[in-house]
Amino acid sequence: MDEQIVVGIDIGTTKVCTLVARVEDEQGFRVLGVGIEPSQGIKKGTVVDINAATQSIGRSIEKAQRTSGLEITGALVSLAGSHVSSVNSKGVVGISGGIVDESDVERALEAAQAVAIPHNREIIHVIGRGFTVDGQEGIHTPIGLHGYRLEVEAHIITAAAATVENLRQCVQACNVNVASFVLNPLASAEVVLSETERQMGVVVCDIGGGTTDLAIYIDGDIWHTMVIALGGNHVTNDVAHGLRLPYEQAEVIKKQYGFAQESEIGEDEVLTVKAFGEDRPVQVLRKDLAHIIEARVEEIFEYVLQEIKRSGYDGLLPAGMVLTGGASQLAGIRPVASRVLGLPVRIAKPENLIGLVDQIQSPAYATSVGLLQWAMLMNTPIGSRKPSGPGGKGINWDDVKDWLRRLLP
Repeated sequence: MDEQIVVGIDIGTTKVCTLVARVEDEQGFRVLGVGIEPSQGIKKGTVVDINAATQSIGRSIEKAQRTSGLEITGALVSLAGSHVSSVNSKGVVGISGGIVDESDVERALEAAQAVAIPHNREIIHVIGRGFTVDGQEGIHTPIGLHGYRLEVEAHIITAAAATVENLRQCVQACNVNVASFVLNPLASAEVVLSETERQMGVVVCDIGGGTTDLAIYIDGDIWHTMVIALGGNHVTNDVAHGLRLPYEQAEVIKKQYGFAQESEIGEDEVLTVKAFGEDRPVQVLRKDLAHIIEARVEEIFEYVLQEIKRSGYDGLLPAGMVLTGGASQLAGIRPVASRVLGLPVRIAKPENLIGLVDQIQSPAYATSVGLLQWAMLMNTPIGSRKPSGPGGKGINWDDVKDWLRRLLP
């Protein structure tokens, strides 16, 4: 009996994480292989050194293959970066045969893609937000309905074609096919959002090392996506500059002693650092460290607030924000986010995982686990025991009614 194996490669500014999992049933999977490697040659979601990036990705894939005992031949790959943008579009088609079927939905989504997209951009996702049949709005699953005219409102996500191709080249150089790219916050949302939050109105905010990725969900559908070129590494840079420390030491101090609220730190709390130009370790006030961190964290969330307001959906988010990503683990970040945004905020991580999960039960791996969930929902066998290449990449319409309701409502 052939087992369905799914593979996700999360390529970030700070780490590359390759996960291999076996689909156990319709609801879950077992993680068989994990490969985590420090990222090199990637900045803010963009390849800046193709050889270094390829080597990092290759080492991550090799670790995942070793721990799983499987050869990886294809994978879903995460995508982020300020080059990502989105637009909403409508597509209208006549219903052939008088009853909506899968081909009508596909044609409507293809019609929605007929928007002016520059030649240097590539479409990554086309996600249906809602259907209208013969003027009847608010339809989530149109298949099987009688009618003559089908209209879809779609959310189209595009990225810089050259940047996408560079990333694809890095992965393919490791003898792995890219079955599809998935935008970071869409992958994260699969594992951190509840159905209630999706329906009520919520924003997913995935703060990584180089970027902050946003996705707004309302009425169960994706309404807006955006990537901001700010992240946890900017906080570390500020600490390194402010306290005159090497970057590596600033990162360690940020994680061990950092706090995002200066007012919560005592006046007499000190820590010892080895600053540039000093022969001996010197003491600095932890309050000064918190002051530096709080200023940058406030700035990140002010940019997030600007983006939410620019989308026009700021009044439609009663469920507030779900915060995830590596930088969301910074102590004291949640109250600062809530204060700046004026929204309820919770920090989320992947849960209910089985298999080799000790390393990945953290907000930093929400996107990595989300890629597996995405691959499972697509029902796309993209990894194999034998190097036979990825399986069919098309959507199996019979098996993904759930996925249709969520992504192609």
